[in-house]
Amino acid sequence: MAIAYCGPPPLPADLATSFNLDPVLLIALVALGIGLRHHRTGLLAVAVLAIAFVSPLCALSSALFSARVVHHLLLVAIAAPLLAVAFPARRTDRIVLPFGIATVTLWAWHIPAAYDLALVNVGVYWAMQLTLLGSAIWFWRAVLARDRSPVDQLVFIVAAFAQMGLLGAILTFAATPLYAAHTVAPYAWGLTPLEDQALGGLVMWVPAGVPYAVLAVLVARRGWGRLTGVMA
Repeated sequence: MAIAYCGPPPLPADLATSFNLDPVLLIALVALGIGLRHHRTGLLAVAVLAIAFVSPLCALSSALFSARVVHHLLLVAIAAPLLAVAFPARRTDRIVLPFGIATVTLWAWHIPAAYDLALVNVGVYWAMQLTLLGSAIWFWRAVLARDRSPVDQLVFIVAAFAQMGLLGAILTFAATPLYAAHTVAPYAWGLTPLEDQALGGLVMWVPAGVPYAVLAVLVARRGWGRLTGVMA
């Protein structure tokens, strides 16, 4: 039987010791940290990636869809904007294309057949992770470009959260479990597969708004600072 990259679904008693110590992954994270040692936001992004891929969250995401949602949020809503700040865009490009690609990528990987395949095939798993992270970095670099209009920034931050919230709502109110990868393991955690799926949808729908709200506030503050500077 194929095993997910993060290992078999752990039982609650085993979670605390279920770290992912893949040497290739650890070397890649250390190398990335060294490359970003002069960028505070970049180092924070590496720490977030370590939480996603090294900590027991990685193993838990093999068991629970809701944990996988948290994992993906760490990538697209926290690590990606941090990396976008560490590697800012050199010019202001249109936001529509990266927004569309990032949205399609997120939704496509939540199609049941694609999602289930990613959890049993290491190559597909990493295709999922890298495309989610890469498309999100592209989107956030376009949004956070310094000469971007604050209004455009706010519009697309809200749009990015809205499309994620819509996906979350669909998952929350789905009448049946959609993902074969999580048909058994949730019971060990006191959840039915449908409850686990609904919880994952709620995470996309509600808590996911926090990083987007923080970014919106930061953008608004910067826009206000520009305005007051011009008025002065």
